[in-house]
Amino acid sequence: MPKVNVYLSDDLAEAVRDSGVPLSAICQRALEESVRRVTAIRATVLGDVDTDPTASLTHFTDRAKAVVRLAVDRARTDGVPEVGAEHLLHGLLAEGANLAVHVLRATGVDPAAIHPPLSTGDTPATRFAPSAAAALELAVTEALTHGHNYVGCEHLLLGILADQETPAAHSLTTHGATLKQTRTAVLAALAGYVHLRANTPDPTPALTTALRAELAPLLDRLSRLEHHAGLA
Repeated sequence: MPKVNVYLSDDLAEAVRDSGVPLSAICQRALEESVRRVTAIRATVLGDVDTDPTASLTHFTDRAKAVVRLAVDRARTDGVPEVGAEHLLHGLLAEGANLAVHVLRATGVDPAAIHPPLSTGDTPATRFAPSAAAALELAVTEALTHGHNYVGCEHLLLGILADQETPAAHSLTTHGATLKQTRTAVLAALAGYVHLRANTPDPTPALTTALRAELAPLLDRLSRLEHHAGLA
């Protein structure tokens, strides 16, 4: 049986050793689930305009599915053979009202300044590219890791950022969006949104302002801790 090396941070490796967690069995099970989901995504045929490109995306919110449809539509319009992570990022930004966009603004990133590297051709998209399939799978992983029973646009943003090798992630990082800070912001935003929904009839207009206020001390504290630890 081939072996796969799994690299862990020093802190996580130490915690795994101390807890006695059966790492091999857990990793194998997680990989099996991930491969199953990615295979289903890659097998989705997009050539038929009547085919729902989100059929395999279980637990995705309606808004996250709308973002994926926007991504597919853009790839088809541009005549490229595959829907890439850059198209998913385009979909997030084009939808415009999702939590991912609010998180970007709250962390000082201007969504309007981000231009995913899109190309054109003459072969309308018929499948998801590896970069898009990976981003969608990483979005699921982010949701599961934080105990969420749904996959939203905020998870998709994290999924795109998690694979730093893609042009989509690069276009985000060049505008100041980092995975660690964005993940912290997403978790704080979700907590803040729950509070807003409980206390405001329509929280959407005040969401970005409220998130900025909630996130400012948290992100400042995180920045100071990273600097103190020599990570900045």
